[in-house]
Amino acid sequence: MSPSPNGPLLLGVRHHGPGSARAVRAALDAARPAAVLIEGPPEGDALLPLAADPGMRPPVALLAHAADDPGRAAFWPLAGFSPEWTAIRWAQDHDVPVRFIDLPAAHSLAAEGNGPEGDGPGAVRLDPLAVLAGTAGYDDPERWWEDVVEHRGARGAGGDVLGAFEALGEAMGALREAYGDGGHHRDLVREAYMRQRMRAARREFGDAYAVVCGAWHVPALRARTTVAADKALLSGLPKVKVETTWVPWTHRRLARAGGYGAGITSPGWYDHLFTARDRPVERWLTKVAVLLREEDRQVSPAHVIEAVRLAETLAAMRGRPLPGLTETLEAVRAVMCDGSDIPLALIEDRLVVGDVLGEVPDGAPVVPLQRDLTRQQRTLRLKAEAQDRELELDLRKDTDTAKSLLLHRLRLLGIGWGTPVASRSGTGTFRETWRLCWEPELSVRIAEAGIWGTTVLGAATAKAEADAAGAGELGEVTALAEQCLLAGLAQALPCVLRALADRAALDTDVAKLAKALPALARSLRYGDVRGTDATALGAVAAGLAERICVALPSACTAGLDADAAAEMRGHVDGVHGAVGLLADTDEGLRERWSAVLAVLADRDTVPGLIRGRATRLLLDDGRQPAEETARLMGLALSPASSPADAAGWIEGFAGGSSGGGTLLVHDDRLLGLIDTWLVGVPERAFTDVLPLLRRTFGAYEPGVKRTLGELVRRGPGGTAAATSGSAAPEGFAPELDPIRADAVVGLVRMLLAG
Repeated sequence: MSPSPNGPLLLGVRHHGPGSARAVRAALDAARPAAVLIEGPPEGDALLPLAADPGMRPPVALLAHAADDPGRAAFWPLAGFSPEWTAIRWAQDHDVPVRFIDLPAAHSLAAEGNGPEGDGPGAVRLDPLAVLAGTAGYDDPERWWEDVVEHRGARGAGGDVLGAFEALGEAMGALREAYGDGGHHRDLVREAYMRQRMRAARREFGDAYAVVCGAWHVPALRARTTVAADKALLSGLPKVKVETTWVPWTHRRLARAGGYGAGITSPGWYDHLFTARDRPVERWLTKVAVLLREEDRQVSPAHVIEAVRLAETLAAMRGRPLPGLTETLEAVRAVMCDGSDIPLALIEDRLVVGDVLGEVPDGAPVVPLQRDLTRQQRTLRLKAEAQDRELELDLRKDTDTAKSLLLHRLRLLGIGWGTPVASRSGTGTFRETWRLCWEPELSVRIAEAGIWGTTVLGAATAKAEADAAGAGELGEVTALAEQCLLAGLAQALPCVLRALADRAALDTDVAKLAKALPALARSLRYGDVRGTDATALGAVAAGLAERICVALPSACTAGLDADAAAEMRGHVDGVHGAVGLLADTDEGLRERWSAVLAVLADRDTVPGLIRGRATRLLLDDGRQPAEETARLMGLALSPASSPADAAGWIEGFAGGSSGGGTLLVHDDRLLGLIDTWLVGVPERAFTDVLPLLRRTFGAYEPGVKRTLGELVRRGPGGTAAATSGSAAPEGFAPELDPIRADAVVGLVRMLLAG
C-alpha cells in the first residue's frame, strides 16, 4: 500500500496471523517487488539464507544476545503462519533480496527494556486490535480479527488482494491520529530507523520494493519526515556488541507475549487455518475426533458430522461468515465431550495450543558448548521435546548413567532441561527418574554457560570449582559436593572438598552442621552407586557427625520458640537418616547418636516437640524398650506438664509421616496414655492445644483414623485390663505371631530390591 502508484508496497500485518500471511503471499505474487524489507533486527540479515535450508522447520526464533552478557537477550519468533516468514520464503523462492529493517538489536539490548519492545516497566500500551474490535461492536479482539481477516481470505486478483491492507492501514492511521504512539514510546525510534532503511532501499531499488511490518507502523512509515528529524531521534542511542543465531521455538511459547509483543492464544488453530487446503472446520473437527479416539473416547464419524452442523449453525446465528474457534469448541463440547470441560481442556492443550517444536539446521552459528551438547544428545538419543515427558534411568546401564551425568551437569550449569522426580518404579538407588521439557529460553542459558568452557564436562567442572571458592555457607558447599558426585565431576571434587573442610572447621552453628550432614551422607551413597570415589568425604562427614553429637543437646534448650523447635526437629530427623547411612562404615557412630537421642528424650529442658521425636526415633530403632517409652510418655503427659508442651511431645512422637498412627493402633498402652491425658486437659488449655492436635492426627490415613476412633470408643488404655496387659482389644492378638510375620519377609525383600 502506498500514497502514490509509484511508492513502495507497505504491507501492514498482524504478527503470527495466518490471514495476514496468506494475504502477504498473494500481494507479493501480484506486485513482484525487486526487494522485500521485513520488521526485524538487521543483525539477522546474515542468517536469512538458513531459512531456505531443508533442516529449518518453524517455529523458530532469531536470538540476539549481548556478546559479553548472554543473559541479556531477545527473541524474534517466527511460525510457519507468520507473515514475516512467508515473506522471507517468498523472496528466497523468487531470488529477491530480503533484509531486516527494525532497530538493531545492538541498540535494543542496550536500552532499559532489554528487548525489541523495551518501553520500560509500567508503560500503558494501547492494543490496536482491541480498540478496533470494540469500535466494531465486538467484545473479543480475536473473534473480530477472525471475521474481518482470517475468514476473508485473499481471494481475487490484481488490486483486490490489497484491499485488507488498505483498510487496515487506514484504520491504524485513524488510531495514531487519536492516540499518538499509544504508549509505545520506543516505536518512534524504531520507526525512524525503519524509514532510514527504506531510504537506502529506494536508492538501490527505486520504489519497487515491499515492506512487511506490523500494521501499527504503516502510518509512521508512510509519513513524510526529514532525514535530519530521524537522525535526531536516533542520535545518542546506547549500543552493545551482539551475537545472533536461530534457535528452535514452540507453539506453546507463541501463546505468550514475546517477540513483537504479540502473544497469541491459539497457535495450533492458526497453524491449521494456514495449512488447511480447504474445508478448515471439517478438517479441524476430524483432528479433534482422532485425538479423542486416541484417549479411548467413543467418537464416530457421525459425531464429526453433527459437530460441523452445530458449529455452522452457531456461526449463522451470531452473524459470522464462518465458524471460528469459539463455535468449533462449543460444538466439540456439546457433541463429542458430552458437555464436559475435562476432555475439552485436553483439546485446547494439544490442538489449540500444541507442543510443536521447531528445528534449526546444523549450519546455524552456536557457541561451542551448544555444539557439544547437541553431539551428546544425538549420541545418547536424548531428543529435545517441547512437551513434558518422564525418563526412567537404570544407573546399572552405561547409557542410562551417561544420560544421568549429562542432565546433572546441565543442572549444575543452570540449564534446567531435566528435573529429578520421585520414581514410580521403585525406591532403589540404582533408579532415577527425570521430567524433561525443552524450553526455548534454554538456548540463552547455554550461551550464558559458555563462559565456563567449550564442553559440558569442562564447563560444569569450572563452574563447580568457582562456586566452591565463592560459597558463603557450609550448606552451599555440601550441596555442591553432592552435585559433583551426581554429575561425575571427579576433577572438581578435590577443590570442593578443600572448601568443605575449611567451612566445616570454622562453622560453629549446630543447625548449619546438622543441615549439611544429610547431603554428605547422600553423597557417599551416590558415590558407591555410580562408581565414583567418594571416600574423601567420609572423614569430613564423620567429623561433622561427631561435632553434632557433642553440640546438639545444648542447642536444644527450652529457650527455643515453636518455629525454632520445629526447625530443630527437622534437623534431628535429617541427622538420624544420615547416621543410618554413615553407620555402615562406623558402627560406633550409631551408638553415640543413640546416646544423644536418649539425652534429648529424657531432659525436661528440651522442648516437648524434640523430646517426643527423640523418643520415637529410639523406639523405632529398637534402642529403647516399650516400657521406657511408656514411662517417658507418662512423664510428658503428666498433670505437671503444660498442655502446650505435652501436645508438642505428641506431635514429635506421633506426628508427620513417621507412621505414628499405625504405632498407636498396635500399641494399646501408648494410645491409652494419650487418651487419658487428652480427657484430662482443662477446657481453656484444650482450646489452645487443639490446632496442634488436629495437625498431628489429621495427617493420618483415613483407615488409621477410623481404627483409632473405634479403639478409643471401646476404651483402650484407660481400662484396667488394657493397662495391665491381661487382655487384648478385639481383633488384636496378645502378641506378635512370628510365623505369620515371616511369611511376608520374602515379598518385602522383593519390593525393596525393586
